[in-house]
Amino acid sequence: MQFSVYQQTHIGGRKLNQDRMGYSFTRDALLLVLADGMGGHAAGEVAATITLQTLSMMFRMQARPYVKKPERFLEDALEQAHWDILAYANAHQMPETPRTTVVACLVQHNCAVWAHCGDSRLYWVRRNQVLARTRDHSHLEYLIERGRARESERNTHPDRNKLYNCLGAGQAPKIEISRQVTLEPGDTLLLCSDGLWSMLPETEIVHRLSTSTIVQAVPDLVSMAAAIGGARADNTTALAITWQGADTTGSSPPGVISTRMLLDDEVSSTIVAGQPLPPGAEAADAFDEDAIERAIAEIREAIEKSSQLLK
Repeated sequence: MQFSVYQQTHIGGRKLNQDRMGYSFTRDALLLVLADGMGGHAAGEVAATITLQTLSMMFRMQARPYVKKPERFLEDALEQAHWDILAYANAHQMPETPRTTVVACLVQHNCAVWAHCGDSRLYWVRRNQVLARTRDHSHLEYLIERGRARESERNTHPDRNKLYNCLGAGQAPKIEISRQVTLEPGDTLLLCSDGLWSMLPETEIVHRLSTSTIVQAVPDLVSMAAAIGGARADNTTALAITWQGADTTGSSPPGVISTRMLLDDEVSSTIVAGQPLPPGAEAADAFDEDAIERAIAEIREAIEKSSQLLK
């Protein structure tokens, strides 16, 4: 398969970037993940990091070279990430469990399926048209669907930040999974945090993705959203691919990833953490990178022990 990919994050006006994103691929499958650690709860960046690592590890375990049950994989992976977050909080005696929203997409055999919890979004764009996008698990989305609030109130409504679904909460997450869709060459899939979509009208997002390459569109969208948010801008993160289809030529255009030469058990992964603290930020606001790495090692060991149950 062939695809181009681009990702970018901006810390905005915050002291810490709690967004995480990344992708993993084998010869026949591609996993995209974006998690937005919830700033209203302690250590949202920890929950987001654990989510990325858990999904990446489970993809490595099951994509050989493709995932046999994609919908089941996404549901199991997000649930496992939820329990890993709770286990981390318990093991480290945290006074409050860290939480995160998440959106993940699995692409294989020219088809895509995605899952999400919270208000991190996926857009599927083709020829200047949104064919599908995730619906936020928020109180405001509930009001809009029932005609009790207007689309124009997304940035100003007092309930705009009230979510009823995420990973790491006291109750198990409600994971919403899409139907499988067939991709065409030129289709774009965009995963983004609310720091991006809440600042920009959907028409602008679609226009940029339809008239520019993702290498141009993604940084433009991130920069625009951060500029509009100004000093109070949220973390702003986007990960996008443009699908090129099956790899039948044996050669790839510049900037296009081809998986044709990968072995069946070979996996490539790229996980991007938030940017460093901005100048003048207090060091105490940063999380302990070494502690996160140790936690991920513990999680990896736990997942390995349960691998036989996941096959």
